[in-house]
Amino acid sequence: MEAHALAIGTTTFLASAVEMIEALTIVLAVGVTRGWGRALGAAVCAVAVLAIAVAVAGPRLPALAENHWVKLVVGLVALYVGYRWLRKAVLRAAGRMALRNEAVAYARGLARVEKESAGEAFATAFTGVLTEGIEVVAIVLALGSGTSETLAAAWAGALAALVVVVVVGVAVHRPLERVPENTMKYVVGVMLTAFGVFWVGEGLEFSWPASEIALFYLAGCVLLVALASTAALRSAPATR
Repeated sequence: MEAHALAIGTTTFLASAVEMIEALTIVLAVGVTRGWGRALGAAVCAVAVLAIAVAVAGPRLPALAENHWVKLVVGLVALYVGYRWLRKAVLRAAGRMALRNEAVAYARGLARVEKESAGEAFATAFTGVLTEGIEVVAIVLALGSGTSETLAAAWAGALAALVVVVVVGVAVHRPLERVPENTMKYVVGVMLTAFGVFWVGEGLEFSWPASEIALFYLAGCVLLVALASTAALRSAPATR
């Protein structure tokens, strides 16, 4: 179980970091143009709303996690999200899709916020953090739905990501264009897809060989397919 919890914590950390980097970009844009008090206030309000929502729903999670239908649904959701992330990461790694540029995203956000009123700027920061935060909470609840230990590992990964992104954001005081976001999405896509396959099997009451160790060989299989797909796309002529 320790290896399972470590895998969940690591995957949650990477996935949460990606979402938090995008939220930080929005907060930075609002902070530079309309003041840091307004930007940080909006971010704190969004986090508070998320915390209240989690506190209300949290106690019901352990009982639900034991239901095989819940595991099946969670597995299908993880498969869907993992496939989407992995598909884009593979296309970007193969040069078939442009990499996300945080500097460009920041510049666009800056131009948009400069045209907004103080209230609109607050709303921009609030909704940006809230939207990305909802995705983080969804990832945590999905990945940590097995036991209290896995849920704790998922929350630990998300909190660690929050601390790292905030510290780095404060230190550099600019968009995190050097963060290898696509690499993180590639890894997270592999792990989410592996988790999805694992939980779908659990939901269908299939007994995986080696129990939770199955996550690692499933992830290995998914990674091999993704790497092979990336190599094939790189070498294949581009279609017009």
